[in-house]
Amino acid sequence: MTATLVLAERLDLPAVRPLARDLLARAGCDLTLDAGRVGHLGGLALQLLIAAARRWRADGVRLAIEPRSPSFDDALRVFGVDPALLAPGGGGAAAWT
Repeated sequence: MTATLVLAERLDLPAVRPLARDLLARAGCDLTLDAGRVGHLGGLALQLLIAAARRWRADGVRLAIEPRSPSFDDALRVFGVDPALLAPGGGGAAAWT
């Protein structure tokens, strides 16, 4: 069974530590991150999400970020991040459609 974690509306510096704890508590399990309400995605939170995606991939479990708000996707573009870095299994941008 895949667990779901609803992300905070504002993923800024104060949100990173609790998010890191929540992710660590679910390490090794399939996980869906619901980013549908995210209105702000800061750089440190994005780094954490990229690190989590790499860890989940290395552990052979699925980490998906769905749904994603327009603000979340806009932040990825602003930071110049290829969504493939966060896609399950290292898939390309098509995995995000």
